[in-house]
Amino acid sequence: MEAMIERCAGLDVHQETVVACVLFGPLDKKPKTSIETFSTTTTGLLALSDWLTTLQVSDVVMESTGVYWKPIWNILEDSFSPCSCQCQTCQKCSRA
Repeated sequence: MEAMIERCAGLDVHQETVVACVLFGPLDKKPKTSIETFSTTTTGLLALSDWLTTLQVSDVVMESTGVYWKPIWNILEDSFSPCSCQCQTCQKCSRA
């Protein structure tokens, strides 16, 4: 698969935590990976936003069931290009 974004993040959203994985680096090389876990409290989500900003992430994809993604979306939507999907949709995209 051809790389198209130099700095992107995938978020696995749970009720009490968000696990974030950032891939970054030149498009013609294997990306570097950074993984962190954040609380879903406002303080934790602001720390997530700061971390993504520090890593200069442009695009964020969230996988979540239920409504747990909504507060994260509210915090990230002004600074990043967020996208939310359900697990079945993410699996279909990753096979394309």
